[in-house]
Amino acid sequence: MTTPLLKKAHPPPLHEDANTVVIAVVITLVFLTLLTVLVVIIIYLYRNKGSYLTYEQPAAETDVVMQMEDAPAKEKEEYFI
Repeated sequence: MTTPLLKKAHPPPLHEDANTVVIAVVITLVFLTLLTVLVVIIIYLYRNKGSYLTYEQPAAETDVVMQMEDAPAKEKEEYFI
């Protein structure tokens, strides 16, 4: 008489091990693909931050703007077409 704990454990058949390995490899490949795509997107966004033109005056020209604002205002002229 043997107890259930002392009985030999039967290893699963080889095809079950193969299925488990295939599933693990597929999940790993999907994860690595997603990670690679994420890294490529981050690198692309980092390098292409975007440049745009502004029509604001640089900080050095603010004195000129202040002088122009202090100048006396001319009369506005209206033109009718």
